[in-house]
Amino acid sequence: MTISGSRDDVLRMTSSAERDVFTVRQRGREIAEAIGLDRQDQLRLAAALSDIGRDLVRLGVVATVAFTVEDGPPVNLCIEFTWQGAPPRTALPAGWVTASRLLDMVEETHADGRSVLRLGKRRPVALPPLAAAELAELRAMLTARRAADPLDELRAQNQELLDNLENIEAQRKELLRLNEELEETNRGVMALYKELSEELEETNRGVVALYAELNEKSTQLKAVNEAKTRFWSTISHELRSPINSVLGLARLLAEPGGDPLTEEQRRQVRLVEDSGATLLALVNELLDTAKAESGRLVPQLTRVRLDEVFRQLRGTLRSTIRAEDVTLVVDEPAGLPPLWTDGTMLVRILRNLLSNSVKFTERGEVRLSAAMEESDRHVRFTVSDTGIGIPADQLERVFEEFHQVPGELQVRVTGTGLGLSYARRLAEILGGDLRLTSELGRGTTVTLRLPVRDPDDRGLPELGSVLVVDDDEEFRDRMAALLRDLTGEVRHAEDGRAALDAVAARRPDLICLDLYMPGMNGREMLGVLREKPDLRDIPVIIVSSAAVEGLDLSHAGLGAALLPKSQLSTETIRLAISEALMVLPKAVPE
Repeated sequence: MTISGSRDDVLRMTSSAERDVFTVRQRGREIAEAIGLDRQDQLRLAAALSDIGRDLVRLGVVATVAFTVEDGPPVNLCIEFTWQGAPPRTALPAGWVTASRLLDMVEETHADGRSVLRLGKRRPVALPPLAAAELAELRAMLTARRAADPLDELRAQNQELLDNLENIEAQRKELLRLNEELEETNRGVMALYKELSEELEETNRGVVALYAELNEKSTQLKAVNEAKTRFWSTISHELRSPINSVLGLARLLAEPGGDPLTEEQRRQVRLVEDSGATLLALVNELLDTAKAESGRLVPQLTRVRLDEVFRQLRGTLRSTIRAEDVTLVVDEPAGLPPLWTDGTMLVRILRNLLSNSVKFTERGEVRLSAAMEESDRHVRFTVSDTGIGIPADQLERVFEEFHQVPGELQVRVTGTGLGLSYARRLAEILGGDLRLTSELGRGTTVTLRLPVRDPDDRGLPELGSVLVVDDDEEFRDRMAALLRDLTGEVRHAEDGRAALDAVAARRPDLICLDLYMPGMNGREMLGVLREKPDLRDIPVIIVSSAAVEGLDLSHAGLGAALLPKSQLSTETIRLAISEALMVLPKAVPE
């Protein structure tokens, strides 16, 4: 505490003998009580004054003692000792220590043999300020009061000591009581801790057992999924041959050069041919869906002219319209550049959407159009119809495999429930998305968005850094040589753990990753990478000697391009980079 502002002297006296020490102590305690200090602060101040006074008596000096009160809040009591002699810190070994411990301010000055010790004690802020009249009354009271009798002061000190002892005894008993309560509480806590520990241990055993069961179930589900995929692929291949035979025989029967058929026979042959075509389309969708789900449906990127795609769709779908009140309108895609995408997948998506619209439109029109979005980053294909529409609670369910919206018209038309789910999956493989809006009784609009890339540069971004992850040093050198024209820097990592450390140190623009490595393998490293929001949008190329047919990547949402080591070249790497950009996980924001 630093004493500042104007100060009013309350009392000034000298101290040179033991008797004066009692007087200084008594006056200090009286002033402290008068300005509102509590009992404990009064005793602290008295103890400090006693030790300082006795040190000065032993030193054999005459000291002037001034009691002053500062006028600003909080009001502070200041006691100043002045004498000729040694500095306070040296001259007052006991008093300096006591004052430093019990008071709020202890300051010293020493110049030209004159020593000054200033002590200070704060007055509680909550108390009202002292008026001038109160200070005058305090001065008068102190002046009129006789000097302290040492015997009376000793009695007062003894009484204070007894009071303190009683307080200490009361505090000791209270501490003993609190200690007993604490021990009792501690015993309860220990019992509760033991109980909770046992419960936690039991829970942990249950969690471990559950984790083992979940692990087993996960393995079983994976095996079931793989079996389902193999079944779809196998049955699709096995069904194609007999279906193609049925279609061929139906067409032979309907040819003009064959045996003449009655009108009823010709109608039935047409039904056989239509049913066979529907069944073949279903088989093809099943096979492609199985490939897409297992990650084996890989886009083959080529330059695609949209006018040719629209012309093909117009010719193939016009004959499928049975209702005379329905018109198929295919707008000319004027002014749109060629797309660098998989033309076959694009045709299948649009054909599925148009076929759906034709099936569920009894009158009006089905329209296909395309336009460039304002950002020039996507082409938007729109298939709209004036059909029966879809209820609001079914808008998301229509993308589930084999789900069909219940309704009167649904019963009369053929369908598998795979069309929209298959189209959305293909759209995602091409790097785009599929969205649907509909109003019951008024029609449906489906929008396909595909990214625009320059066919001349294959849509390749500028690659500042590429990370090659492989445990084969010779292969890493080979990849570095092939990437020399595509990037300014090629870094290396021997396994997945080292690769993650390298990515954390400096983010690459592309990762070329081997699947089979010691330690953390490529599949595990890719899974960790795709879980991190700030890293999941890094394009990845799986460069593996394993057969592509055996890889399962897109089903887990890992979004990586596939490139066999046996097909490595600068051109195949360019194609793989384009594919890697297209199949990034859909959770990556634009």
